[in-house]
Amino acid sequence: MTRDNKQNKRLVALFLFGCVLLNYPILSLFNLEIMIFGLPLLYVYIFSIWGSLIGLAAWVTMSYSRKRPDNSRISES
Repeated sequence: MTRDNKQNKRLVALFLFGCVLLNYPILSLFNLEIMIFGLPLLYVYIFSIWGSLIGLAAWVTMSYSRKRPDNSRISES
């Protein structure tokens, strides 16, 4: 399994995980009349999940780009 293939699988899994977290049955659990810092709980949940997914996607792509060998240097021999 290549690194690109592994990264793609992790990003697809992250996408599917996000779809589950931002879909109806889970969202209905947070649709309560509770306020956090003056914001409804549902909004706080949605933006927290959204930010976390962006952070995790950045982490996955950054960790693989650091491990990838630098092929930009071509030695002239």
